[in-house]
Amino acid sequence: MSARPPLPYEFLPQVPSFPLTSEDIAEGGTLAREFTHSGGNLSPQLAWSGLPAGTRGIAVTCYDPDAPTGSGWWHWLALNLPADTTSLPRGAGSSDRDLPGAASFHGRNDFPGNKYDGAAPPPGAPHRYVFAVHALDVEKLDVSADTPPAQVGFHLTFHTLGRALLTAEYGV
Repeated sequence: MSARPPLPYEFLPQVPSFPLTSEDIAEGGTLAREFTHSGGNLSPQLAWSGLPAGTRGIAVTCYDPDAPTGSGWWHWLALNLPADTTSLPRGAGSSDRDLPGAASFHGRNDFPGNKYDGAAPPPGAPHRYVFAVHALDVEKLDVSADTPPAQVGFHLTFHTLGRALLTAEYGV
């Protein structure tokens, strides 16, 4: 078996971390079927605390670095969440109206869709799904619902004060 690609966050400017937990997934654990594309397509519950001083907004993303694309696969981009948000309930990735705050929205993922689309790896080795909460120095990113995920990532990189990661696996 070949080595897994590194996580993209390893190549970005280092920022402080903060606690990120979930009632639905555990670090290094296996995603339950309900969080997969064919098994329910629900986004997992996430909760965080201890955001860095100066946090003005939050973004939540899910990325698969193991997708056979050369550039990974974006599953979820929940953007422009209010700075006082401390959690997202299970299923919050289903539509914009399930997100807190009037300015919050789902960015385009790689399926493409503007919502959470769960794990859907091809047969073979399990893939990693990296759920990230980004504490931002702006209330709103200068992106739209149609902005490509890589471009959203560019904006995230330059506005992230802190980042928490939770990685789970799924394979078929």
